[in-house]
Amino acid sequence: MIKYIGSKRILVPVIVEAITRAAEARVVLDLFSGTARVGHALKAVGCRVIANDHNAYAETLARCYVEADAEDVLDDARRLVAEFNRLPGSPGYFTATFCERSRFFQPKNGARIDAIREAIAARGLPPALEAVLLVALMEAADRVDSTTGVQMAYLKSWAPRAANDLELRVPAVLPGKGLATGLDAALAAARFEADVAYLDPPYNQHSYLGNYHIWESLVRWDKPEVYGVACKRVDVRTRRSEFNSRPRCAAALGRVLAAVRAPVVVVSFNDEGAIDRATMEAMLRGLWDGRGRVTTIVRPFRRYVGARIGIHNPRGEKVGTVSHLTNTEHLYVASRECLAARLAPLLG
Repeated sequence: MIKYIGSKRILVPVIVEAITRAAEARVVLDLFSGTARVGHALKAVGCRVIANDHNAYAETLARCYVEADAEDVLDDARRLVAEFNRLPGSPGYFTATFCERSRFFQPKNGARIDAIREAIAARGLPPALEAVLLVALMEAADRVDSTTGVQMAYLKSWAPRAANDLELRVPAVLPGKGLATGLDAALAAARFEADVAYLDPPYNQHSYLGNYHIWESLVRWDKPEVYGVACKRVDVRTRRSEFNSRPRCAAALGRVLAAVRAPVVVVSFNDEGAIDRATMEAMLRGLWDGRGRVTTIVRPFRRYVGARIGIHNPRGEKVGTVSHLTNTEHLYVASRECLAARLAPLLG
């Protein structure tokens, strides 16, 4: 799956164990699904997952990894991946924007991305199969990009991987059906009942849409006007989330929590976030008419690679120093009953 700031790849086993220990989780609602890593892992252990994210690229990842059923899509996906891998490059919007106007990808790979994306669009595929092919293309592009993982800027010198030839691979689609939606988190929380609601909201001022604007444009294929050195979509300026605002983040999360229809709520947040541990625990204790009981699992976590490298300006010049290499991830588990005994093996 794609490189992703805030990714819970290393923490996924802990998150899955916490959710399955906390409840007999048949249905899990993932309200900020992002890369869909957590939803994919929960589906793998037999949960029915409802994955929600308001960004189109994240909804597409969830449609591939959570909603799609391997029995329905894999045969066609393998055939189409093989077919699209044989397509010659055909430079278009993607090449002009992200290879010539900017330097995220080498032109040979940009031309292949253009050709494959146009081919996907021309097929009129069923939504789940289309999502699998779009994720195959996103992940192939991710393997040959020239960034530290976010699309705020590209590297001053080409990353070695950028010279590799783009090649599609069939994503690891699982058997079974889930659901992917692209709603505002509070609306999704109110619409869907679940045994567990899992929340991994943005924790600082950095917009996921701004960090991954290329994937958003690749999935939407709306060929938008762009701005700046990074060629961001112009709607990055207007599609803002309250979760990226320190003054408004807690109120936004409070509205989502108030709408949740689940007996267990699990929230993943770290100590660099806009909401500190004491405040988060107080918010969760306020659930169920003030009867919430909270157990907090703590894990050290290596910071995102870009943070470890340091701060650079748009010309690729280092302009800041690294302050620390790790942070602390908190996994808050809330319910009407105290779940500390069930979660004891994870408390350390």
